[in-house]
Amino acid sequence: MKLIGSLTSPFARKVRVVLAEKKIEVEFAIESPWVPGNHVADANPLGKIPALVLDDETVLFDSRVIVEYLDNVTPNNKLMPAPNRERTEVKRWEALADGVADAAALIFLERKRPEAHRDAAWIARQKEKIDRGLAFMAEQLGEDAWCMGTHFSLADIATGATLGYLAFRFPEIEWRETHANLGRLYDKLMQRQSFIDTVPSE
Repeated sequence: MKLIGSLTSPFARKVRVVLAEKKIEVEFAIESPWVPGNHVADANPLGKIPALVLDDETVLFDSRVIVEYLDNVTPNNKLMPAPNRERTEVKRWEALADGVADAAALIFLERKRPEAHRDAAWIARQKEKIDRGLAFMAEQLGEDAWCMGTHFSLADIATGATLGYLAFRFPEIEWRETHANLGRLYDKLMQRQSFIDTVPSE
């Protein structure tokens, strides 16, 4: 299998952490859809990362689809429960984390435009999504050890990938100060080799 992604994408990081936790080895092809001459669209018609090329050349895209597939490839270290209410809650955490990461990525891209062409109202709208999302994460986490209470799951991986992206791209967003429990969760995640090895970098 081959994973196509970048070293900065929170969605690619989520997949890379899942691969590490599941002990699945793949080729990692570093590509960014924003680099001229990239070949991302050759694999994913939507031109987005990550994309996973299977051994039979089938291509999976959207990180949520990829991680669900990977969790079922091997029975070890299951990150998602069987279909039931708990699985829905894990997927809700993932959707929330992905939504916050989406909003952050949109701000990052908007800020790359010439200052005269930036849409301040658009940036403010995305920032509100981030703030609301983080507040909801913190409320749901409470004093629990992990997002789902007592055990590590895909919910923690998705949340950690998003928090790591915010720390990397938006140090001015002081989520650790505002939501100390999210800071404790991320510090605990950063003790895992899968997170240590996937810290965002240019």
